[in-house]
Amino acid sequence: MKKILLILLTFSLCLLSCKKEKEIPVSGIVTIDNTTQLSQTYYVYGFLFSRAEIVSTLDNPPPDITVESDGTNLFFQTNTFKNSFYKSGEYDNADAAKVAFDSLTTVNVTQWVGLAYPVEPDQIWIYRTGDEHYAKLRIISTVSEVRGDHDYAECTFEWVYQPDGSLTFPGK
Repeated sequence: MKKILLILLTFSLCLLSCKKEKEIPVSGIVTIDNTTQLSQTYYVYGFLFSRAEIVSTLDNPPPDITVESDGTNLFFQTNTFKNSFYKSGEYDNADAAKVAFDSLTTVNVTQWVGLAYPVEPDQIWIYRTGDEHYAKLRIISTVSEVRGDHDYAECTFEWVYQPDGSLTFPGK
């Protein structure tokens, strides 16, 4: 009997000590803005697709994309030093954009551009990371206004990241 209890206790401890790695999501909805922070230097937060996290421009790795405003329009920017954006489509309303986004399973990019400009609701953008992975983004909402003496930019988007490096996305 003692032997069975000892085996059960050992087995229970093994189960408790096993740590399961957290699975990183490959899709979701996120909001980013251009609120400037200050520590020893100025920084903003953006989105890093490979970790599905909002991260600082001071982090390593830094965000894939950040959002900014020119006073009138919003745009996404990146620090990959190459053209990384492709506008896949613009739609008349949120329902049409959602249907197009969900059914977009493969993309044939004709020409990448350096900035996603202008970023507006009901658009779909394709993003290419610095290491040739891809994400599709559906713009849900944007805010572009002056706050204090700064052009404020905020964007909420739905995203799907393709970690295998292909331009094929899962369909719904």
